Amino acid sequence: MSDDKKSLGEDLDDMIGDAKDSAKRAGEKISQKTGELADEAKEFARDAKEKASEFADDAKEVLSEGKNVAIIAHITIIGWIIAVIMNGSNKTELGSFYIRQMLGIVLVGVVCGLIPVINLIAWILPVVMWIMSLIGALSGKKKPVFLLGNQFQDWFKGL
Repeated sequence: MSDDKKSLGEDLDDMIGDAKDSAKRAGEKISQKTGELADEAKEFARDAKEKASEFADDAKEVLSEGKNVAIIAHITIIGWIIAVIMNGSNKTELGSFYIRQMLGIVLVGVVCGLIPVINLIAWILPVVMWIMSLIGALSGKKKPVFLLGNQFQDWFKGL
């Protein structure tokens, strides 16, 4: 009987050892999976942070002072004066660009209005220039108007 007890004890010890080994392997697998999940979570967090930063940059661009000044410059002569004042305190490249464009467009309109024979037809040119300039300002990109847009930038670079 003592051999039977001894055999049972050894079998029990083997089973306990196997159970410990299995538990150890399971713990290692769990630890490995936890590490993988933690790495994936860190990568996801980095991606989310990057996307949030890009979104914030886009929002800043949309709400930028320069774009506001550029759009206001297109709203009558009073809007242009307000835009000049706004741009004077916080100069932006986009705001200055469209202030110069609008000054040139207004001057083209005045000159076209002074030509007596063709003044009605000639007003089409500044109106088309104004529409193109407004579309550029709304998009937030510097797009010079056709024909004289680049010259406006040179002539009025003091603004």
